[in-house]
Amino acid sequence: MNETKRGFIQLHLSVLLAGFTGLFGRLITLNEVDIVWYRMLFTTCILLVFTGLPRVGWQKFWQLCGCGALLGLHWILFYGSIKASNVSIGVICFSLIGFFTALFEPILFKEKRFSWIELLFSLITVAGVMCIFSLDARYRTGIAIGIVSSAVCALYAICNKKASIGVRSRTVLMYQMAGGLVAVSLIAPLYLSVFPSHQPVIVIPDGSNLWLMLCHALFCTVGMYLLQIQALKRLSAFTVNLTYNLEPCYTIILAFFIFGEGRELNFSFYLGIALILLSVLLQTLRVGSRRTAHES
Repeated sequence: MNETKRGFIQLHLSVLLAGFTGLFGRLITLNEVDIVWYRMLFTTCILLVFTGLPRVGWQKFWQLCGCGALLGLHWILFYGSIKASNVSIGVICFSLIGFFTALFEPILFKEKRFSWIELLFSLITVAGVMCIFSLDARYRTGIAIGIVSSAVCALYAICNKKASIGVRSRTVLMYQMAGGLVAVSLIAPLYLSVFPSHQPVIVIPDGSNLWLMLCHALFCTVGMYLLQIQALKRLSAFTVNLTYNLEPCYTIILAFFIFGEGRELNFSFYLGIALILLSVLLQTLRVGSRRTAHES
């Protein structure tokens, strides 16, 4: 199996696990800040058991912690979008990550040239999200938060690709979770001053919340991000981020059955989903054809 195919398998497995993330955000009754804080705490503890504290250079250490801070901010905004709207809206805004990556990656990685074809695929996704904007006004706050969340996540994936070079995947994730935990602790007061929570802020999870948080940390964080980091070593950040546009499809199908959210959606929503799927399919075919041409 060549490295590109291996990368795509790892990528799609991580996207499948990511599809459950939005569901956990709805099932866990804590506010978004608590969800993110405990998610990072539990993940850090799980990884410490398996990795210990491997040595990395100070520059690499701060780069990984900075990536963790971006990831923590993205999670807070992502769950905030779900709480302000619903699971389907929260995850569909995440599809804009490919658009932001096409804009940010050439700026941050000077060696990567601006790609008009990547921007075109991203604009197809943007058109899909614009279709979803036709939903009624009660979702506008959730959509706005979700758009900012996708921009932050694009920055995380781009920076993570560079920061993880030469470091084992488990080590990368462990230091990112630890750095993100500290960052979320500092970001939380500012976030809550802008978006006050209607739920208690300092809550120790128990009962179903505790088990849901542990499963969330083990499968949708440790498993998902280890696969994503490995995929980033074999594929471009744009390909990884654009493929993550499939995450809403998995999540929405599950949300239809579990929460009955299909009653809240209309034709323009399904048209938007179709456009997003088209953008992912075109990029997958493009990468595959380039790989075939290179081998020949």
